[in-house]
Amino acid sequence: MYSNKVTLIGFLGNDAEVRTNGDRSLTTLSLATKSSYKKDGKYIEHTEWHRCVVFGKLGEFAAKLTKGAHIQVEGELRSRKYESKKTNSEQTIWEIRVNSILKLDRAAKAAAEDDEELSEEEAA
Repeated sequence: MYSNKVTLIGFLGNDAEVRTNGDRSLTTLSLATKSSYKKDGKYIEHTEWHRCVVFGKLGEFAAKLTKGAHIQVEGELRSRKYESKKTNSEQTIWEIRVNSILKLDRAAKAAAEDDEELSEEEAA
């Protein structure tokens, strides 16, 4: 049995980027995750950037995501090779092929609940 599953929680560094090739489209997300460790009594932070690729209906949802969105993605780690025109050599790129996105932003939901409370107070 084999398993290739990645779960990442982080923030988008840019708005989602949509590319279309004929009748197929894909959405690319740039997701930042952070980690830290202590060295010589000081905390050192490290940011890792992940290229996430989303297809189909989920890609249409992902296309609406904007810079700063807090999300969780699940998918497979994939590699692919391409010929770099800059270095004139074959390059390998690693990306997450996303099959699930969970939006973790709560600000909009909290604002909607506040509006509901105001409406209830006004009705009383």
